[in-house]
Amino acid sequence: MSEVAGELARVRSAFEQPTLTLLHQRQAPVLITVFRAAFGRDNRPVPTGRLHTQVEDHLAELRLVGEKDVPQGSGRDLCGRWMRGQWLVRSLDDAGHEVYTLTSHAQQALELVKTLSRDRATLSEHRIGTLLSTVRRFNSEANPDRTTRVAILNAELARLRHERDRLVDGEEMEPASVDYMAEGFTELQLLVSALPSDFARVEERFAEIRAEILASFRAEDRPAGEVIDDYLARADALMTATPEGRAFEGAFALLRDEALVGQLREDLTALLEHPLADTILGDAERAELRGTVRLIRDGLDRVLSQRSRVTSTLKDYILAHDAARDRELEQTLRQVESELMTWLGTAGPRAVVELPLLPARAHVEHLRERFYDPADHIGPERLAATAPPEANPPSYAELMAQGGPSVPALRERLAAALTSLQPVATLGELFDSLEPELRRPVEIFGLLHLAGDHELPVDGERELYRTVRPDGTQRTFAVPRVALPDPDLDRPRPEDPR
Repeated sequence: MSEVAGELARVRSAFEQPTLTLLHQRQAPVLITVFRAAFGRDNRPVPTGRLHTQVEDHLAELRLVGEKDVPQGSGRDLCGRWMRGQWLVRSLDDAGHEVYTLTSHAQQALELVKTLSRDRATLSEHRIGTLLSTVRRFNSEANPDRTTRVAILNAELARLRHERDRLVDGEEMEPASVDYMAEGFTELQLLVSALPSDFARVEERFAEIRAEILASFRAEDRPAGEVIDDYLARADALMTATPEGRAFEGAFALLRDEALVGQLREDLTALLEHPLADTILGDAERAELRGTVRLIRDGLDRVLSQRSRVTSTLKDYILAHDAARDRELEQTLRQVESELMTWLGTAGPRAVVELPLLPARAHVEHLRERFYDPADHIGPERLAATAPPEANPPSYAELMAQGGPSVPALRERLAAALTSLQPVATLGELFDSLEPELRRPVEIFGLLHLAGDHELPVDGERELYRTVRPDGTQRTFAVPRVALPDPDLDRPRPEDPR
């Protein structure tokens, strides 16, 4: 494979990720707006019923302001569609209530949009200084040469001692410029905004481990001890072998050190009380930076709660499932012992009996549910002829025209409309585009039946269906409006037509 072909494969796999699937569609601005309004910056869980109502209210408000690209459907249907897109996840909170949370993919999309919506600073002294100091600190901690490390630390100590002596001697302090402060606050906001998605990735990984453990327990193809050992090994690998797990361990170590937490809080307070902070930051940005410690604590609590659910799953299985099996085995052994004592009461001293260790399992291929009934095979009585046969019976085509809906043909047309690049908006528009043979009044029932199979949403409004009877007469029916989904929500478009 050539270099450009390999690069194309990597780019294509990136575009198939749920993050870019969310952003690479026509209705992405509306979806991102709804997610930001409903979940806030810290991805707080929202009860399922409340989110359904919020989604409907937000979309109705966007329609009132003239927005055209608004997804159709109820709040429940849209949330289910977003769950299939891996942008929402539904789980139980500590109280046992169903809640929605954003996945790490959706949070990455929100973070990218938020970053692009900020005023992006160009190359600056602050950015170059941050790069130099980061590289210097990284080298001082990772350089394998002892002499080099000592030289770096001596240079840093000399620089700090010189700066301290200069300030002690009363020399003038150079104030930070507005551009320097703005660049620093921008970089700080980028670091803070990336925290929720990092915590969400660790939380989702624990949720995957929990689902896999439950599947292993239900399959019963491995011993319970092996499943538990596998969980312990994977949980340890998650915390030590993945970037998300190492980041979580670092944040957890930070919160265990009260001195570091206090220093972080004091430094943030000092920066927010800087004389230039009011001219650079808005109220929302100040609140975001002020809640950094709480944001880290909330993320850690969610990860620990998800890990506790995995541990609780193991505990419930060990205490309930294994205990029940042990009681069944104990009862079986007692019955075997009772039968053995009965046999010893009548058997001789050298008597031998072939006794299996455990009773054999009964294999029954089929259990009869009904017995034979001769009345089931008695044919019905012949119908009495009440009228002479017609001289000119109706043709096959006439009988088909008077019959029920043409379900196979309607199913093909509906499937083509759902996968078309230029779909129709409603079921009524699809009906009006059919040929006259498929626009009989009875065909309306066939279309509505197929719409129910596809779980298409029904609006409160009505639309007109213009039908054509077999004799050529026309009639119009008012039918509840059924909206067809937009294919942009289920698959990425090859390119934006605009």
